Amino acid sequence: MVYLICVLIGIVTAFFGSLVGLGGGVILVPTLLFLHKSYNTFEWASPQVIVGISLVTMVFTALSSTISYFRKGRVDYRIGFLFLTGSIPGGVFGSWLNQFINMDLFSIYFGFVMIFLALLLFIKRQPRNNPVQGKTMRVFHVGGQTYQYHISIWQSFIISLFVGVLSGLFGIGGGAIMVPTMILLFGFPAHIAAATSMFMIFFVSIINASTHIALGHIAWEYALFFIPGAIIGGILGAKVNQMVNGEVLKWMLRLLLILVGIRLIFEGLL
Repeated sequence: MVYLICVLIGIVTAFFGSLVGLGGGVILVPTLLFLHKSYNTFEWASPQVIVGISLVTMVFTALSSTISYFRKGRVDYRIGFLFLTGSIPGGVFGSWLNQFINMDLFSIYFGFVMIFLALLLFIKRQPRNNPVQGKTMRVFHVGGQTYQYHISIWQSFIISLFVGVLSGLFGIGGGAIMVPTMILLFGFPAHIAAATSMFMIFFVSIINASTHIALGHIAWEYALFFIPGAIIGGILGAKVNQMVNGEVLKWMLRLLLILVGIRLIFEGLL
């Protein structure tokens, strides 16, 4: 029964994670923490083990969804690789830092950050079609439409470094910070932000998961049952993403960030 629950959790978290580009960890981690505190059958799910399993699962979620996004030409690889320059070293540091941090206190702060980001997404951002000083303008074609947005190299590096640390620390993949940042700060369309985020999460999760494997944080007896669910959910989420418009995706992202933020605060207070 426990193994079946693991598969189902993998499907649900990967579906929503792939759909809006969060990676799934923001749902999987609090879910397993709740089960760990509520049921004896999940006593094996310590915070470190949960983070490790989340990162292993996200490797397969991100891989399956990135392949689907790749076929539809929705991934901005150039910007994705730019984000990786900061998120990979940040992820390694965050994975190492995980064993020393008071996770309950940090969860409360991070929960408020999630809610704050969700509220920021209600701000209407005016598209800029002219060059912006200090930023590189990107022109991206997808689905018969042309999108323009602006990227700052130094801002991208600093933000992705911070996202990488959070990813390794919490096992959340970094999409919960990166997707709102791409939309709010750089003006990404929601579809491209979600697809590019999953591309980035794939590489970050490999590095971070490897660090947690080396630290012995993976309970493979259970982790292996999350992987099939992650593959199925990742493919389904990417397909649904292509069927809904950008505004619907933004509403889904807002709702998920608020729910995750409330959950993190609740878990930190218990």
